[in-house]
Amino acid sequence: MKTRMIAYIAVFGALGAALGWISIPIGPTKVYPLQHTINAIAGVLIGPWAIVSALIAATVRFSTGMGTVYAFPGSPFGALVVAIVYKMIKKDSSALFEPLGTVFIGGTLSGLLIAPYITQGSAPTVWFFWTAFAVSCIPGAVLGYVVLEILRRSNVEVYRS
Repeated sequence: MKTRMIAYIAVFGALGAALGWISIPIGPTKVYPLQHTINAIAGVLIGPWAIVSALIAATVRFSTGMGTVYAFPGSPFGALVVAIVYKMIKKDSSALFEPLGTVFIGGTLSGLLIAPYITQGSAPTVWFFWTAFAVSCIPGAVLGYVVLEILRRSNVEVYRS
């Protein structure tokens, strides 16, 4: 693996962790719009390795008490979908596909696999997680796309996987 790729993974993971203080509590979850911004950018710039940076951020937030266990299914799938779509269409607009992975894959896993074991009594539904994650990742993905466009128009040299 190239040193530059490792550096990008570390930087995106650190940014996700450092921006973890900006969260919105929704039920048992805390949603992080800026994590989705980073996932969208990382998915375009470093491809599937963005999953590792998302998991680094989730681990740091969870271990420091800033985040919840729902960060683990909620974060990496959006980055993965962006990376896959970018490989297919080679456009920065693939960042806008981040909600597909976060909402439908991450939200479904949260509602079906994690919530029943975490909550006592009645667990939140899949619909709840879809809504909560959408509130976070839709604006985050749009902001990620805007940042990518600003970088491109500023002629900033960016790494592409």
